Amino acid sequence: MATIRHEFYETDERLTLSIFDKGADPEQVKITFEPRKFSYANGEKTLVLEPLRGQIDPSKSDYTVGKVKVEVRFAKMAQGRWGALIGDSPDPLAPAPVTAAPASSAPRKPRKNWDGITSEILNSDKPVSPDQDPNAGGDAAVNEFFQKLYADADEDTRRAMMKSFSESGGTTLSTNWEEVGKGKVEVKPPEGSEWKKWAA
Repeated sequence: MATIRHEFYETDERLTLSIFDKGADPEQVKITFEPRKFSYANGEKTLVLEPLRGQIDPSKSDYTVGKVKVEVRFAKMAQGRWGALIGDSPDPLAPAPVTAAPASSAPRKPRKNWDGITSEILNSDKPVSPDQDPNAGGDAAVNEFFQKLYADADEDTRRAMMKSFSESGGTTLSTNWEEVGKGKVEVKPPEGSEWKKWAA
């Protein structure tokens, strides 16, 4: 028995198979459709496709016998492309095997208390004091120092601090009211810097 040359093309709903059997007699051609199997016979020539890549609907599948080829139209049960005629891909319409979850006799691992771990880490991180590191705290430590200095100062010292800081554009901070109260405080930029006044 000889196998016949064939090819196919498909859409999401149908697959069309061309069997090149020139001069086939429609009375002699025998075709059977099954959900996952197709067979063609014409005398000595046969073609069996099993398993089909997906399920077909045998009642909606049909064929026509022409002078050069036999055209077979498979109606797909599930929409989508197969990519090949035959294959062992899982059938999307087949009932899925039911597997029971194995009963586990091993005790469950206790869950981690992430909130507890986080609070433990945060509590263990004690702030470094200025006695241990003179640069500890950065800007926050400097701001805290000046706030404490301002809060503990008398009225003249507070006026001197406010006047010197605002008139110098933040470049000078003096606590001596006798010196600051005499006149305008000059701008003194850090060494290597130049003061520029920006127009408002």
